[in-house]
Amino acid sequence: MKKAAAFGLFLGLLLFAALTFYEGAGDVAHAFAQIGLFGALTIAALRFVQTFGAGFAWRFLIPKPRPAPWIFCQLRWVRESINNLLPVAAVGGDVFGARLLKKRRVEGGLAGASVIVDLLAQTATQAAFTVIGVILLFYAGVEADLTLAAVVGATVMVPAIAGFWLAPRLLSMPALDRLAEKIESQTGWPSVVGLPALRAGLDVILRHRSGLARALAIHMTIWFIGALEIYFALHLLGDPRSFATAVTIESLGHAVKAAGFLIPGAWGVQEGGFIALCAAFGIASPNAIALSLIKRIPDLLCGAPGLLLWRRLEGESLSALFSREKRAEEEARSV
Repeated sequence: MKKAAAFGLFLGLLLFAALTFYEGAGDVAHAFAQIGLFGALTIAALRFVQTFGAGFAWRFLIPKPRPAPWIFCQLRWVRESINNLLPVAAVGGDVFGARLLKKRRVEGGLAGASVIVDLLAQTATQAAFTVIGVILLFYAGVEADLTLAAVVGATVMVPAIAGFWLAPRLLSMPALDRLAEKIESQTGWPSVVGLPALRAGLDVILRHRSGLARALAIHMTIWFIGALEIYFALHLLGDPRSFATAVTIESLGHAVKAAGFLIPGAWGVQEGGFIALCAAFGIASPNAIALSLIKRIPDLLCGAPGLLLWRRLEGESLSALFSREKRAEEEARSV
């Protein structure tokens, strides 16, 4: 699995390099240089607002009594950092987040269920955000081919909203018991949560309707805050556009990135999508690639400290964590 991810990353970086040189590496570098230190820090600050906001959304899913807000903000930071900077890790940041939440005296079933519902809420609101982007794209009167492609992409994402309601009920499938056992054997850790406890945790969260509504509202707001990154970056690139344009690029850019999930970080895929989207609004290709790179700045500025925080919360070095994971995988294969 790690080899496949590494190969996917190689192909993505190859595509990124090809697009950059085709559009003019010098022009891309010049455009990217306009961001400056102030711009990079401002965009990173916006990303922190989104990350900590998502932490509050996650916390609202759990009925009282529950850990303090700063704990959820920390754990959400760790989740995002692992997912953004360690795309070849066999276990995603969300599983680590559930494990760390369990250490904060949240019952295992509830901790695991909260992460699942949090991801479903994030996906469902992203689908709604993408639909908004398609509507704005159509309203802007851009090329018909691009509008049709965006409509198709949004249509593919719409089932995510249905999944928000169906997924908890699908957890009653016996096959998932076997899947849970396999995941536990591969991670090498005691079960984050058994499936019966997970179902019980889901029931608790789904009955807590006010918390669920707050989480959905916060996640929806976060997508629009993300559009501020585009809006601000375009001003720094000397090509200011309306906030509606920024929302369109942000929403459909996320849809493109989601479509390139097989390539870690969607390298190359995201840049190609930005070129097509920006061209629809008359934004030059070098600026489009630079805009995509600017969106990646917070991944590093926010992610690197997040990994250090993860190490502190785990109480051991990251190399020890992954060595333990590797040993667990080897033992699972030998059984």
